[in-house]
Amino acid sequence: MVAFGKKLRESQIQEWQGYYINYKLMKKKVKRYTEQIEVRTQNHHFVLKDFSRLLDYQIEKIVLFLLEKQGLLAARLSDLGEQHHALTQQSDGSSISELKEAYRAVGQELLRLLFFVEMNAIGIRKILKKFDKRFGCKFTDYYVKTRANHPYSQLRQVFKHVGFGAVVGAISHNLADLQDLQNNQGSYISIYDQPAFSHPDPVIDSIKSAVDRLSNSTNFLHFLGRHAFIMEEELPTPSEDECLEQRYHFMSLLLNLANTFLYMVNTYIIVPTADDYSLSLGAAATVCGVVIGSMAVAQVFSSVYFSAWSNRSYLRPLVFSSIVLFVGNTLYALAYDLNSISVLLIGRLFCGLGSARAVNRRYISDCVPLKLRMQASAGFVSASALGMACGPALACLLQTKFKIYKLTFNEETLPGWLMALAWLVYLLWLWISFREPHCETKENLVPNEANVGQLANVTVENGYTQPLLMKIEAKQQDEDEDQERDDAEEDSQEIHKPVTSIVVAYRLLTPSVKVQLFVYFMLKYAMEIVLAESSVITGYYFIWPISRVAIFLACLGLTVLPVNIIVGKYMTNIFEERQVLLASEIMVCIGILLSFHIFNPYSVPQYVGSALITFVSAEVLEGVNLSLLSRCMSSRLSRGTYNGGLLSTEAGTLARVVADGTITLSGYLGESKLLNSTLLPALLICVSSIIATCCTYNSLY
Repeated sequence: MVAFGKKLRESQIQEWQGYYINYKLMKKKVKRYTEQIEVRTQNHHFVLKDFSRLLDYQIEKIVLFLLEKQGLLAARLSDLGEQHHALTQQSDGSSISELKEAYRAVGQELLRLLFFVEMNAIGIRKILKKFDKRFGCKFTDYYVKTRANHPYSQLRQVFKHVGFGAVVGAISHNLADLQDLQNNQGSYISIYDQPAFSHPDPVIDSIKSAVDRLSNSTNFLHFLGRHAFIMEEELPTPSEDECLEQRYHFMSLLLNLANTFLYMVNTYIIVPTADDYSLSLGAAATVCGVVIGSMAVAQVFSSVYFSAWSNRSYLRPLVFSSIVLFVGNTLYALAYDLNSISVLLIGRLFCGLGSARAVNRRYISDCVPLKLRMQASAGFVSASALGMACGPALACLLQTKFKIYKLTFNEETLPGWLMALAWLVYLLWLWISFREPHCETKENLVPNEANVGQLANVTVENGYTQPLLMKIEAKQQDEDEDQERDDAEEDSQEIHKPVTSIVVAYRLLTPSVKVQLFVYFMLKYAMEIVLAESSVITGYYFIWPISRVAIFLACLGLTVLPVNIIVGKYMTNIFEERQVLLASEIMVCIGILLSFHIFNPYSVPQYVGSALITFVSAEVLEGVNLSLLSRCMSSRLSRGTYNGGLLSTEAGTLARVVADGTITLSGYLGESKLLNSTLLPALLICVSSIIATCCTYNSLY
């Protein structure tokens, strides 16, 4: 593993050497502070003050150089603008081509500057992490809180700068205008009037990707993809990328997404009829909570062994999943004729034991090339959302009753028979079409320390190729090279040492990450309360038939994608994610409060409106929450069996288990008190999450 200090030296632009963070000096300072504290020649207060001052100076040096280079780029763009204006008066094909190349040259210079900023941002994060590790304190939290929120913050210039957007806009709209002029179209179409209209240029695409990476701006595809919570530690090395290209198989990816879709259909297809099924077997209607939740109980355990199994294979766990789900749904359907609530619950437990969502996530993370991974992640989330909507919709269509021999087919058993058939067909398709990847697994590949080191020579598509970062030809002699290598090995062991249990993984979580997982637990709890008890509540208060309950649940599921379009394209680019997070939590709380039955009569508009507010707000909260989690979690949780995706899955699954258990326990109080008795713990959990978020608000960056 290459130490960051060495990689920083090798990746520096030679003429900008003096303006990078002096990572070597900062490391020496941290080491010296440690020695001074040990021999008690200095106290912690002096160390914190001196290190803060030194880091402030380093950041100021970076920012002032950044502003200087931005000014030079602006001056170049101003000169090119005058030439552009002259060309509009007298069109000259060769001059237009030269001017376009000049604009591209500015774009390439801007790209170099973006990589400069990215290297320094990585250096700042690493030195803060090293300081926290050596002194066992939360200096990073203190430093970010005090610097990032100050009106004259220079730290924000490094992590969330604003000057690059104007330069990108100038290059983009001028290239589009020159292309229009070169084609002699005779009409001016502004990219500001029509945002979809822009001249496609690989340099612009590269710049936009780099700016998004630094500023954490997003779009619908990225926002939706983050729901999958497929953590990425860094960009792959060329050898890793080549391996991923070999492992990628479109039909296998499609089968992986089909598994996701069918499992979500399987989860929610029984929700509208679970209470009637329980009644027909001699149990109370509120036992539907146990029927629905038993699948989640089994999923708590299946997530772990499927995650471990996916380290060695993808086909075998998917085959096993399909077989177990086929058996589970068959038992679920047979419970009616056997008149056994036990068989019903065993069938649902089998369905939960077949949950291969951990495999679905790992396949996308390990076998899909980086350029397609965000699309695949968005596909994973879309398949889940569509499955959630299709499940109740299918239940609405199964309103019939007939018998074949001694088997009963009605609205209660048909969901089981239909899903058993679906999993059987899927199993055959899987066996015929799925291709097991044979390249070395991602766990065994040696990752790079930082993604920017791979970008020393960036090849721009469609023929535009130019070195953007030049290596230093003569390597500088470093007297601390041995120590740096030792530090690198130590960091490598720390970062990439496999996490051996959930307990070890939990210990790696910072307080802010724990809060985020608690928020995730809260939103899943609130959503499950709304969905799982809907058939009982609507039947008691409004005497809704199964078809109307199914339509209501399907409509809730259909809100997922439109809501994510609005949030991904607009809200997260206008407001900070932590602001959207807190606002969404408050809206969930409002939705829960509006759901309480306080005044008579309890009306349909009150129930539907409050459920919609709760569900939609929880959907918004989920995307923002997982986005923050993916950036705050330890890099050790980006791969392996006990990864960040597994932790989030377990938190959400436990929330569903607790919610479904609450519904069943509250049923003993009677159906008249079911609504308020289930909403009260949801309200308490929601208020607690808001308080916890407010306490760690400034740490969520």
